[in-house]
Amino acid sequence: MTTPQALEANAQSDQVQLYDVVVVGAGPVGINAADRAHAEGLSAAVVERELVGGECNFWGCVPSKSLLRPVLAVADARRVDGAREAVVGAIAAKAVFGRRDRYVTNWDDAPVAEVVASMGVDLFRGHARLDGPRRVVIATADQRMTVLEARHAVIICTGSTAALPDIPGIAEANPWTNRRATDSSDVPRRLAVVGAGGVGVEMATAWQGLGSSVTLLARDSSLLPRMESFVGEYVRRGLEDAGVAVRTNIAVNELSRPGGAGPVAVSLDTGEKLEVDEILFAIGRTPNTANIGLETVGLAPGSWIDVDDTCLARGVDGEWLYALGDANHKVLLTHQGKYQARIAGAAIGARAHQRPLDTDPWGVHVATADELAVPQAFFTDPEAGAVGLTSDQARQRGHRVRTVDVDMGASVPGASFYADGYAGQARMVVDEDDGTVLGVSFVGPGVVEMLHSATIAVAGRVPIARLWHAVPCFPTVSEVWLRLLEAYRDGH
Repeated sequence: MTTPQALEANAQSDQVQLYDVVVVGAGPVGINAADRAHAEGLSAAVVERELVGGECNFWGCVPSKSLLRPVLAVADARRVDGAREAVVGAIAAKAVFGRRDRYVTNWDDAPVAEVVASMGVDLFRGHARLDGPRRVVIATADQRMTVLEARHAVIICTGSTAALPDIPGIAEANPWTNRRATDSSDVPRRLAVVGAGGVGVEMATAWQGLGSSVTLLARDSSLLPRMESFVGEYVRRGLEDAGVAVRTNIAVNELSRPGGAGPVAVSLDTGEKLEVDEILFAIGRTPNTANIGLETVGLAPGSWIDVDDTCLARGVDGEWLYALGDANHKVLLTHQGKYQARIAGAAIGARAHQRPLDTDPWGVHVATADELAVPQAFFTDPEAGAVGLTSDQARQRGHRVRTVDVDMGASVPGASFYADGYAGQARMVVDEDDGTVLGVSFVGPGVVEMLHSATIAVAGRVPIARLWHAVPCFPTVSEVWLRLLEAYRDGH
């Protein structure tokens, strides 16, 4: 194995290849950053050590949603008289896995690599490490060395890895993380899911629907604890109605799986023991920054990288090092990382061309990445979506707010057409001082497709008085907006 010191020493004599921008990590965020830099008239290279397309394409959003969609489609059909009678038998897991395999192109990254090439961006394969300011050394699989130097910027887009707890027996238990949960083609008879955030509740939904007997173990008292509390309550009821055993206020103390095969014995902090065939941990993420040379530029290896509003790394001289997506720990969501890539790309272009930072050539403000209007969607049954601040978060930040709630099944005709006995709720958080929307939350079948309208309202700081003129079509579920405005007007 080549050590970092040997890598750097061997690279000293190699010919240096110059680019305006070098991107480390070719997931969706890194690819978008390279594309935006190229659009600014800058030469760009991107380096990837695994599959081009990254975690999201091959082990995250793409495979997980392809697994979830058949489960949710069947659930939706069963909520409609006349359609439910046509749903017979269990979901065909083998066909679902085949569908997922098509969407991840059988874990072949050639199609994504072709997209990168079509952008005019050079792709390098291998493990990249910083070697001082603006310098990146790449070790390829055959231990050859390539040296890249950036005239203007190096962008770290290395993502994150699923965290595992430090408990006895964790190694021999060979637990699932999001990767095994999304690339497995075998349905475990009994599956324990540890964690009640987005990955936990989605994977519990998917695998219960595919035929597993799922137990969800949550350390907190609620599911999706970063959202409005009612959202987690609806999701919990949906999981339990589907057959998931949901346990809250509980933790795993120890695992046992002798020889790394067979059933897993799970010891809980209540003194109970649970036996399952597989256990999935979805308890958080750790940054992939431990072996990328951060120490050569004065940063701590293995740390989240602190950045400013243009995603420029703090604590590094010279305005050349950027960190996007999971690496900066602002928001661990693919779409937000891609947004940061657009912001950072425009900022790098402005700095390279000595252009004012407040606008790019298309007149788009680039000085500040908006961290309020962050949408998040979870494809559970019922679906959950939110953008902006919860009511508690808004109050904690000092806003004077009014919160309005709408029972979608009782007051939105379009919801009743969507599903017989529709069960869902919407909440709008309004800043009483300026009359704008600070946050919106939805839970119910099909609600995530309404999330962008809420994102526009929050990102645009659209006044309530103006939202009255955004007329929702009858009879769609989006009429919930009219109900929310009426509830606000009436002081409910």
